[in-house]
Amino acid sequence: MTERIADIARRLVVGHKRDGRCVYDEQAKRELIELYRETGVSVAKLARDCGVNANLLTSWIRAQERKKVVADAGGDIVDVPAAAPAFMPVRVEPPAPPPAVVTMNVQARLPNGVVVDLQGCDLREAGHLFEALGRLRCSASTRG
Repeated sequence: MTERIADIARRLVVGHKRDGRCVYDEQAKRELIELYRETGVSVAKLARDCGVNANLLTSWIRAQERKKVVADAGGDIVDVPAAAPAFMPVRVEPPAPPPAVVTMNVQARLPNGVVVDLQGCDLREAGHLFEALGRLRCSASTRG
């Protein structure tokens, strides 16, 4: 098998484009794909042995499979059945109602001298506000 891989590798690259990309022989590509299918060797090993990128070899294999499906259908496009159905029923639970908003009236003098007077405020938001205001530095003239 090693001789066969070496033979395919020798014939695979037939030239280079102006930008440096390789031009590959179609017959050698087909033989490489057949060798992959016959032997069961991993794509990565086969590609490495032939001096091509594994992703490139994978794309050749997929393209060959697509051509085969179209040829088997007489040139028409065929839906290939998937392992799982395309759509599966999903149960969607209605969203939980938002928590009740607790409002309150607050008047507070913070340790840094700031006086806060809130009417009908949300308890959570007020907590965040008090925390932020408590961290503020104030000059000594505002205390008292």
